[in-house]
Amino acid sequence: MKPLSKEKVLIGPSTFCAVDKEPLERLRKTGCVILDNPFKRKLTKDELVTLLSNGITGIIAGLEPLDREVLGKSALKVISRCGAGLSNIDLEAARELKIKICATPDAPTTAVAELTVGALLSMLRMLPQMDRDLHEGRWSKKIGAQLEGKTVLIIGLGRIGKRVADLLASFNVRIIAADPVRNKAEKGIEILPLDRALREADIITIHASGNDRIIGKDEFKIIKKGAYLLNASRGNVIDEVSLIRALEEGGISGAWLDTFDTEPYNGPLTKYPQVILTPHAGSYTAECRKVMEMQAVDNLIAAFCKIGK
Repeated sequence: MKPLSKEKVLIGPSTFCAVDKEPLERLRKTGCVILDNPFKRKLTKDELVTLLSNGITGIIAGLEPLDREVLGKSALKVISRCGAGLSNIDLEAARELKIKICATPDAPTTAVAELTVGALLSMLRMLPQMDRDLHEGRWSKKIGAQLEGKTVLIIGLGRIGKRVADLLASFNVRIIAADPVRNKAEKGIEILPLDRALREADIITIHASGNDRIIGKDEFKIIKKGAYLLNASRGNVIDEVSLIRALEEGGISGAWLDTFDTEPYNGPLTKYPQVILTPHAGSYTAECRKVMEMQAVDNLIAAFCKIGK
């Protein structure tokens, strides 16, 4: 392995190698200097600028705001994203600054898809509410809903969306999808325009790339009354104010959110028992973290070696 003793690497994700230290040990063996995230949470823009000012040339990145200003003030040569999406990185600025970018798009697929299906079943059967009641000494049975026979809309039919569809296939559901880059049926999944799909779906699960708004005030007006909404993509894709209004008016029966516009999240959705909230934990299985972190380290090392040739 080529020595990288001249390189300094910042570890962005607060839980990097919490399960297995092997990826970090592999990085140490290259001889590079490693700087850990001192805050043990998602870094703010100001914190990131300060940390990168220490001559950092590489970053194992989570969802830190790597925008044009941050990149322009850094000495970064390589951004190795530990995860799938790149929406937190200004790709145009990175190209102009000749910063190499890599990611691990395949590693989180199964973990996120399995969590989505688990959250969906928990929401339909009201498991969190019954669990909470029993822990507080109340024997209170809730009448939930079955998945069988429902129409499930998958927004974003990429790696994770397709895996969710595969997992749901055995539940005897109708699966439809909305995806701006696909217009033909795939594996029997009908591709529909978003406005029509929202009117037909009993369950809506979002697995889109990017951080653009998808479900806002206008979309909530046409969503089928009593539908369930799930989001495992980015926090900004759903307008929170409009979601709360839909919950209060009964337009939405329940929701599961794993991502938020501001993280850590402690906003008003915490007050709604029909909403399941998880702390951006889609990739948090031991199996997924090990593979994803090892790939992120290997990608970083390979990129530095190419630069040095």
